[in-house]
Amino acid sequence: MMIKKAWWKEAVGYQIYPRSFLDTNGDGIGDLNGIRAKLDYLKDLGIGFIWITPVYESPNVDNGYDISDYQRILSTFGTMEEFDLLLEEAHELGIKVIMDLVVNHTSSQHPWFLESRSSRKDDYRDYYIWADGQLDGPPNDWTSIFGGSAWEYDEATNQYYFHAFAKEQPDLNWENPRVKRDVFTMINWWLDKGVDGFRVDAISHIKKAPLETVTADDPFAPFKNVTGIENHLEELRDVFKQRDILTVGEANGVGANEAQQWVGTEAGYFNMLFEFDHISLWNKTEQEGLDVIQFKQALTAWQQALAHGKGWNALYMENHDIPRSVSSFGSEETVFWRASAKALALSFLLLQGTPFIYQGQEIGMTNMPFQSIDEIDAVDTRNFYYDMLQTGVAPEKALEIIRQTARDNSRTPMQWTAEEFAGFSKRQPWLKINPNKQSINVLDEQADPHSILNFYKEIIRLRRENEALIYGDYTLYLPEHPQLFVYGRRLGEERFVVLINLSKEFASADLPENVHIEDWELVLSNLTGRKIQQHTLFAPFEARVYHFRNE
Repeated sequence: MMIKKAWWKEAVGYQIYPRSFLDTNGDGIGDLNGIRAKLDYLKDLGIGFIWITPVYESPNVDNGYDISDYQRILSTFGTMEEFDLLLEEAHELGIKVIMDLVVNHTSSQHPWFLESRSSRKDDYRDYYIWADGQLDGPPNDWTSIFGGSAWEYDEATNQYYFHAFAKEQPDLNWENPRVKRDVFTMINWWLDKGVDGFRVDAISHIKKAPLETVTADDPFAPFKNVTGIENHLEELRDVFKQRDILTVGEANGVGANEAQQWVGTEAGYFNMLFEFDHISLWNKTEQEGLDVIQFKQALTAWQQALAHGKGWNALYMENHDIPRSVSSFGSEETVFWRASAKALALSFLLLQGTPFIYQGQEIGMTNMPFQSIDEIDAVDTRNFYYDMLQTGVAPEKALEIIRQTARDNSRTPMQWTAEEFAGFSKRQPWLKINPNKQSINVLDEQADPHSILNFYKEIIRLRRENEALIYGDYTLYLPEHPQLFVYGRRLGEERFVVLINLSKEFASADLPENVHIEDWELVLSNLTGRKIQQHTLFAPFEARVYHFRNE
C-alpha cells in the first residue's frame, strides 16, 4: 500500500505547557503572549505545529485538565483575543496550532456538573455517571488513576458520582446522546475559529464497563479501552473527518495489535496515537535505567503494525506527564549528559511517524532535585507520597522515589537563560526553577554549534530534506543487542541507517551484512567523525546516521 502524503506526516510538532513556557506579565505563570513571543524560536528550530496543553477556564486542580468552560480562556493565560492573535501569527509563520481536547471529564465546577448535582431530576443529571452506594460505601471497588476510590459521595442527592482521575474531575456520560451533541458542537466551534486539530486527552477511558464488573489484574480495566468504545469513537471520527486537521489520541491501554483499528488509514478514529508501550505513564517505582531490548521491541511493534501505509505513528520521548527522558533513559552525569540527550533524540526523531518534542527537551533539560514534598504541585504525586508514608516508607526514601517519577519534573519553567529566574519570568515562578539553568539554557546553546539544541535542528533539517526519513520503510537491525539500537529507513534506492549506543558503556557489534558501512556517507554524529568498520566499537551514547544512495 502506498503511503498517502499529508502535512502532519511531514511536520515536527512541539508540545507547549503554557504555565511553564514564558511569563510576559510578571505573575510567575506562563501565558499565551509568552508563546507568541517565542514563535520565531520555534520556526528556527524547524517546528511545523505546536500542541498547546489546556488554556481553558479551570479551577486548576489538575493544571487545566479540569475544564469549567470549554469556550473561554483562563485569565491567568490571557484572553480569547490574545489566543486569536497567537493563532494568526503562528499561521503567518507557517506553524499550525493544535489544542488539547479533554472530553472524558470536566471540572466539578463546570455548569453541566453544577446542574447535574443540583437534583436527581435535573435535566443534566445524566450528563455524568451517578449511582447508589452499597451498605458499606461506594457502588463498587473501582479505584481512581490518581489513587483512592473512583467514587465520590454527594450528600445533597445521596448518590455517588464516578471520576477516573481526581474527585474534582467527574467523568462525562458518553452513553447520553446529548453529551456527545454538546461536545461535538464545542469541537466545531474551535475548528471554525481556525485551530488545526486536537490532541485528545484520556480518550480510551470514555466507555465504562457495567458497574458490577470486578477488577482483576488491572485496577483500571473497567474504564480503559472497554468493548463498545468503538461506537463513541466512530461518531467522534465522523466529526473530525469533515476537516483537514490533525488528531492525536492519548490512548492508555491500546496495544500495537489494535493500532489499525485506532489509527488505520482507511477507518481509524485518529490520525495517530500516543501509545504507552515504550514509556510507562503511571510508573511509580524507581527507574533502573533503560532496557534497550524491550525499548526496541516496543517501538518496532508499532512501526511494523502501521507499516506500508496501514497507518501512522506519533513519536515522542517526553511530555508533561512523565519525567525528563535524559534523566530516565540517558544520564545526568556531566561526562554523558550531552551525548545521551543527542542519542535519545535520534532514537525517535527519525522513525516513521510524526515526532513531538516537549519544551526543554531540545536543550536537554533534566529532572528537578526536589528537596521537599512542599515543592511538588501535581495532585497525583502528592497523593502517592503520602500513601507511601502510610505504608511505612521513610520520608527520605519516598522523596527519593518522587524525585525520579514526579510529573513535575517536566513542568519546571523553561530555561531560556542563566538569569535568576531563567529568563522565564521577572519573579519567583509558580514552580521552582531547576538550579542547573546556569549550564542548561537556550541562550548558551544557541551560541554553541555542538549543543543539543543545534543537534536537534540538524536532525529536523535532515528529516525535512529527505523523504526516505519520513515515508521510508523501517527495518530493525541487531534486535537482541543489549546496548545498540540500529535501524534503517529506505525509500526506493534512498537508504539511511541510524546507529545508537543507548548505554553508558562501550558497545561492540558486527554490523548487518547487508550494510557495508565503508560504502556509506556519515551525515550526522553526536561525537566524532572517526571511521567505523563492520566489526566496530561504539563509545558510551555514541550515535550516528549514515546515508547511502545507489547511483
